[in-house]
Amino acid sequence: MDSALVVDRLQFAFTITYHYLFPQLTMGLALLIVVLKTLALRTGNERYNDSARFWARIFGINFAFGVVTGIPMEFQFGTNWAAFSKFAGGVIGQTLAMEGMFAFFLESSFLGLFLFGERRLGPRGHWVAALLVFLGSWLSGYFIVVTDAWMQHPVANQVMPDGSVQLASFVALLSNPWGLWQYAHTMSGAAITGSVVMASVGAFYVLSGRAIGHGQLFLKVGILAGCLFSLLQLFPTGDRQGKMVAEYQPVTLAAMEAVFTTGPGVPLVIIGQPNMRDRSLDNSITVPKMLSFLTYRRWDASVQGLDAFPADTWPDNVPLLYYAYHIMVGLGTIMIAVLLVGTLLLWRGTLTKSRWMLWMLMLMLPFPYIANTAGWLTAEIGRQPWLVFGLMRTSHGLSPEVSGGNGIFTLLGFMGMYTVLTILFLFLIYREIEQGPAPAARLATA
Repeated sequence: MDSALVVDRLQFAFTITYHYLFPQLTMGLALLIVVLKTLALRTGNERYNDSARFWARIFGINFAFGVVTGIPMEFQFGTNWAAFSKFAGGVIGQTLAMEGMFAFFLESSFLGLFLFGERRLGPRGHWVAALLVFLGSWLSGYFIVVTDAWMQHPVANQVMPDGSVQLASFVALLSNPWGLWQYAHTMSGAAITGSVVMASVGAFYVLSGRAIGHGQLFLKVGILAGCLFSLLQLFPTGDRQGKMVAEYQPVTLAAMEAVFTTGPGVPLVIIGQPNMRDRSLDNSITVPKMLSFLTYRRWDASVQGLDAFPADTWPDNVPLLYYAYHIMVGLGTIMIAVLLVGTLLLWRGTLTKSRWMLWMLMLMLPFPYIANTAGWLTAEIGRQPWLVFGLMRTSHGLSPEVSGGNGIFTLLGFMGMYTVLTILFLFLIYREIEQGPAPAARLATA
């Protein structure tokens, strides 16, 4: 494989993986802040407003770092992937421009009003500002996901005489069935991140004996929202996204589950290690016929294996795809179990007395980040070797004048800058959590 191709793919993977650590939390918190502001309006309880202000500050920090780390993503389309931009710019340029011009400005403008205009806006105006921040955040996510969905399942485009593709129907692009289910799955994942982070911080406050009232509120909102969206992540969004893969990218499904041989009644793999040399799965634990049933709703349904497809159409790294997918599913299952138990303890009124559960919730904070990252790895590695599935191979999308050495230089630069950003981010978040969700005078009596 060409060295420039390897380096450019690695650079894009590194920068976009790091970048998405921030938007998934802002999109999740945007919804939860609206929930807190709604409860404040309905109950008149100032603790909900304190909580909304606290999480708005966390939101603001995440939003700023998301903007800073998102800018390089746009430039890389021109610097590293010029051939792809020339080929697909007539399609993806539409959604990327709308994300920047409409959704981003809506979110950023009303975030400023929400953070600094509470006294002037009044309670209802402040709630409207929170709602518009949420709408802008989730609309931004929609345009980005629809762009990626077109690369996964191209629709609404036509090939021009010069070999490029142009948009044939903007409505069809926005209503791409792959994109609709991918968006639902992505946003439920973001909501899980926001919910788990909120519950984890709440558990920390209760365990440390500080701001216990606010901590209990964070636990309640975070656990209930997290439980709801974790179940939605499994069904229907995860189920329907899986059916999209089975219908339009069957070779990806075979690689995700390490199905090497086509046949009926294919089992679902719980654990195992793909052996590419022998085309087998070593040390496997499986559920008989379950993959056939989950995919086609028939126990004896035939599932295509990798042997049904030419080797040059297989995903480039089958073991990495397999492990990424199973990490996502495994962590998702763990979060569902923990959040269901947390919901039960909330209902019984014993959650704050169950220190073991509070510790589990606090230590679970990294899980949604890892699961979301593994999910995106599954989607993007699964699409390979295509940049636009069925239309353009990844190896054809490079900038022809950018060498591997240029890519390594800039990758090292990004790594250095993002190390500094990580230290700054952790410091700012630590300071906000130490300060707490209310002024010091109120914290003392919480």
